[in-house]
Amino acid sequence: MKIFLSGYMGSGKSVVSQKLSTKLSFPLIDIDDQISLIEELTIPEIFKFKGELYFRKMETMILEDVLEDPNNLIVALGGGTPCYGANLELIKNFPESKMVYLKASVEFLVKRLFKEKAQRPMISHLETEDDLEDFVRKHLFERGYYYNQADLVVNIENRSPNEIVKEIVEKLK
Repeated sequence: MKIFLSGYMGSGKSVVSQKLSTKLSFPLIDIDDQISLIEELTIPEIFKFKGELYFRKMETMILEDVLEDPNNLIVALGGGTPCYGANLELIKNFPESKMVYLKASVEFLVKRLFKEKAQRPMISHLETEDDLEDFVRKHLFERGYYYNQADLVVNIENRSPNEIVKEIVEKLK
């Protein structure tokens, strides 16, 4: 089985995937981390020097490699991974896959993301919380179609990563 964690940036995919990996004793692959490792660059550096299109192609390449891996895996997707190319179809058509959408409101995400926007290339240029809110609202609207095709939807607001993991494990049974 492969469990894919999806959701908008700031939804906790990295933290929840680490805890879920430990809980289920499944190896973890974080797609963003894999890209950074292969490229020997940070995600902001990849966006700056090679561009978003290059980054998205790398996401698909890693996703294809993950699907060929015979092991059980927890996979932390990038926020845009299921929304580009045929990535969602690849995930959904894999027989032993479950996609989990870590869902949060625009307001919750904006509060979380504004503090760390400098480390996030997609939003680092946004100056005010209002600008960030408009950006997140537009993106969530565009990406909602993809995220909502997940097998499980888990609300993450005001919940600890352990509570979220517990709900995912219970719903997977």
